[in-house]
Amino acid sequence: MPAAATDRSGYHPVVMDLPDIPILSDLDGTLIDSTRSVIAAFRWWAELRGLPPDVVDRLPFGRTSTDAAAMLAPQLDPAREGALLDDRQAERTEGVAAFDGAHELLASARRLAVVTSGPERLATARLRAAGLPRPGFLVTPECWTRGKPDPEPYLVGARVLGVEPRACVVLEDAPAGVESGLAAGMRVVAMLTTHRREALPGASAYLGSLRELPEVLRSLAPRDRGA
Repeated sequence: MPAAATDRSGYHPVVMDLPDIPILSDLDGTLIDSTRSVIAAFRWWAELRGLPPDVVDRLPFGRTSTDAAAMLAPQLDPAREGALLDDRQAERTEGVAAFDGAHELLASARRLAVVTSGPERLATARLRAAGLPRPGFLVTPECWTRGKPDPEPYLVGARVLGVEPRACVVLEDAPAGVESGLAAGMRVVAMLTTHRREALPGASAYLGSLRELPEVLRSLAPRDRGA
């Protein structure tokens, strides 16, 4: 079992007793709570662009800001609006915090990549705000052409780790991410942090806390043999 890593804040996480299964983890809603920051940015954007206030109630969590802008305001240039939203969220990280167990997971997993719909600058800003170390492998929209719910992000994650997709377990909290992992032929463990269980069909297991992950992964371990 690897020694626990120490992040820049001096935090010494307790090592999780994890089986050696390749893990592809989402970031927002899975390792960190960024809901407050996301909502604040989209509320600011709606006011800036004169959009209806209920835009915030229709946020498609788990997708890139560009995809979200295209869905919420198709009359605008999605790439321009997405970049604007990402910049705002990277600058305003108030309220971003790590979920219980996130430090331990990053310190303990032998094979793990974070696969997030936030661009690298935003993901890095949020990891820093949450006091989490940058993972060894950070897979962001700069690495693919089609975002979640397309399977490409998680297929890229498997390729980065050098493993077969079917050997991976995906950690996700949002419908688009669960769909992406399943479409990639992977098992999905759904975190019930932002959505109810019925909104995340097809997952192999459902967790209320990352602390439950070791036991769940042990139950899924047989499929990883020979990976």
